[in-house]
Amino acid sequence: MTRLDGVEMDYDRFLSIVAREAGVDAAVAERATRDVVVTLAHRIHRGPLAEVTRHAPEPTRGWFSPKYPRETFDDEEFVRRVATAQEVDVDSAARRVRAVFYALSRAIPADALDPLVAELPKDFDPLLGPARRPPPPWPVGEFLDRVADRAGVDRDIAARATEATLEILAERITGGEVRDLIHELPVELHPPLERGRGEKASDGLARKMTLDEFVTRIAERERVPAEVAREHARAVLSTVRDAVLPKEFHDIASELPRIYVEELCYP
Repeated sequence: MTRLDGVEMDYDRFLSIVAREAGVDAAVAERATRDVVVTLAHRIHRGPLAEVTRHAPEPTRGWFSPKYPRETFDDEEFVRRVATAQEVDVDSAARRVRAVFYALSRAIPADALDPLVAELPKDFDPLLGPARRPPPPWPVGEFLDRVADRAGVDRDIAARATEATLEILAERITGGEVRDLIHELPVELHPPLERGRGEKASDGLARKMTLDEFVTRIAERERVPAEVAREHARAVLSTVRDAVLPKEFHDIASELPRIYVEELCYP
């Protein structure tokens, strides 16, 4: 299991992302994950590995153990080692490496993954993909894809979940924070934030609501059961945390009761 937001992602969901991106079955995806992670553990310092391990899928945590002496090798050698372990050609190995990094970008909080990614030189970028976090605002497709992967839903459901969650979030925080959030999220996501901001009184103050009320209002907007809305809200708010600058998310979190952060955001 891997932490997304105060709860844990199902390991099968993680493997399904690897399998989908690599074009392989679940058994191959699991072996590919092991070989990529073990190779990564030869390349990265203990500190970043330890931070990622805290959030990594439970069956993989031993694979992240640092290997000594630590080695410094380039992207081509990384792929070659995976190809040898997998007994495949380098093109197939590269696709599997990209798939594992893609899945890690969905499963690991960005602030935990960033230090590990920062240790890898720019020549690794074609392998890292979205694991190398882009600056805000993200393309809307990247945002919605992360929500979809985290919630285990398709893009259309992710879009509806995102719209509902952002609208209610905009009601729950102050007008000034909504304005700042608008600056950092894709323009396609501005309308629900504007609607939520429009529901405020003229002073722009936050509308107080308990966590259950927050989730219930999202469920009503989405027309889904509350337990489904809670899972969707976790996926959306976790993606917001990755998509905006750390200070912006800190400012948003400071306006919410602690239980919101514990239940719906990364710990």
